[in-house]
Amino acid sequence: MKRHFLTSLATGAVISAFALGMGTVSAMAKGEAPKLSEKEFETAKNLYFERCAGCHGVLRKGATGKNLEPKNTLKLGTAKLARVITEGTDGGMNPFNDIFSKDQITLLAKYIQHTPSVPPEFSLAQMQKATKVLVDPKDYPKKPLHGRNWENFFIVIERDVGKIAIIDGDKHEIVAHVDTGYAVHVLKATEHHKYEKPVGGVAGRFWFIMGRDGKMSKVDLWQKPENMLVAYTKIGFDARDVAVSGDGKYVIGGAYWPPHAVIADAQTMKPIKVISTRGINVDGKYVNEARVAAIYTTPNAPTFLIAAKELGQMWQVDYSDLDNLRIDVINSAKFLHDGFFDPTGRYFQIAANASNKMVIVDTKDRKLEAMIDVGKMPHPGPGANWTDAKCGPVAATTHIGSANVSVWGNDPKGHPKQAWKVCYTVASDGPGLFIRTHPNSNYVVFDQPKSPDPEVRQAMQVLDKKTRKIVKTLVPTEKEGYMALHAEFNADGSEFWVSVWNRPDPKKPNGEIVVYDSKTLKEKARIKGLYTPTGKFNVKNRTDHVT
Repeated sequence: MKRHFLTSLATGAVISAFALGMGTVSAMAKGEAPKLSEKEFETAKNLYFERCAGCHGVLRKGATGKNLEPKNTLKLGTAKLARVITEGTDGGMNPFNDIFSKDQITLLAKYIQHTPSVPPEFSLAQMQKATKVLVDPKDYPKKPLHGRNWENFFIVIERDVGKIAIIDGDKHEIVAHVDTGYAVHVLKATEHHKYEKPVGGVAGRFWFIMGRDGKMSKVDLWQKPENMLVAYTKIGFDARDVAVSGDGKYVIGGAYWPPHAVIADAQTMKPIKVISTRGINVDGKYVNEARVAAIYTTPNAPTFLIAAKELGQMWQVDYSDLDNLRIDVINSAKFLHDGFFDPTGRYFQIAANASNKMVIVDTKDRKLEAMIDVGKMPHPGPGANWTDAKCGPVAATTHIGSANVSVWGNDPKGHPKQAWKVCYTVASDGPGLFIRTHPNSNYVVFDQPKSPDPEVRQAMQVLDKKTRKIVKTLVPTEKEGYMALHAEFNADGSEFWVSVWNRPDPKKPNGEIVVYDSKTLKEKARIKGLYTPTGKFNVKNRTDHVT
């Protein structure tokens, strides 16, 4: 049985879907597709999974990225496909010549002309067998063991080494590097909810991390650094998101493959319920690869929100009775990706990438509230809410496919005329992924890492809330090949942190975090010793729903 290289690197024991029979030389398309040896096919298969499947799909039917089935790729041929991979596109695909070698690019161009194979399933029994408790819940400490201000910790994704870094936000010191799943995408904590308190009564203490390889881990911020990983399980072969119930009893993970969501006991991480998302999409067509792009906990009700990406549906799942599960299916638009709540916690605002819309879901009435036409391929990441002088409360998104930020009104009660309409747009230098702000800051900060221009990829833009103009372009690093992305504010909003990194190198740190003063916009510190730092999550801001 073969092992997926980076999955093995990150977890030491997890076998990938690709190594479990997901495509062999015998499954190749016959005829026009370029010949590949078994070794070449295996190598290309893993490269595709690591870097391409997220946008184009395991079955290559497309979503955020284009359809890459042989009916389309064979028409283009190896040379043209290689050029697209090398140079990227103006539709939001960044160039890969700083990630792949020329030989790897050629290999990928050949591979995507072959017929994709259907990966295996992953049963509840397999998930339960993969579950491991490292620290028994009865042995959890009654108070923090490290003497630090854990509520101002930052949890930082170290994407390509299968770890997260925990950083002291007061001292700008790395507290720990914790082994989690490969290419962690999202992590969430128990949050402050109006209607119920988490188990143990402390929101933000426990964090749940989802790796691309389907490994779902639990971290306790009160432990000593060497014991912070307290349990883990595996919910599939390819996954993206995780959320925790308001009462802290359940954790739910969302998978790309198999396409399902899995509810587990948040104490032991043992999976107990599987929800398949295969089904009929908003166009009336059956979708086998209906991936779970995002999962969130509603702040005002005992429900999870599941974004069924290819279906164009939000599923609001009531977890108060798992034996008699109530699921409200809310039709909207394709392809749902990521989102965030308005300040009241009632309305969920999520991007429908391919439809160029922001979808608004009313989680109180469990129905579609509105759909807003925005720029090409919106991608807000964790999003941003603030108050505008003319439009009142507003929210915003960056876009993968266009160089601008869209800002819309999101207060139907206090500002009904402005609600769910674009208030204004701001031109940027390039496509972006993440936008953030803080109630105590005058600024909104967003990145531009999807630009084909290497200088633009290194720059962060600062938008003044009052003037609606970009007042500063920050360049955290001018090192060749580096990019800057994902701002996150500290607990009181006095600082924001920006990640910079270069081509992944598991053997040595290849990135750092630059800390800026949120009033003067001047650099305060640099936190080094990090491996491909991407998303950052401040404990207090995330548990208090500060966007």
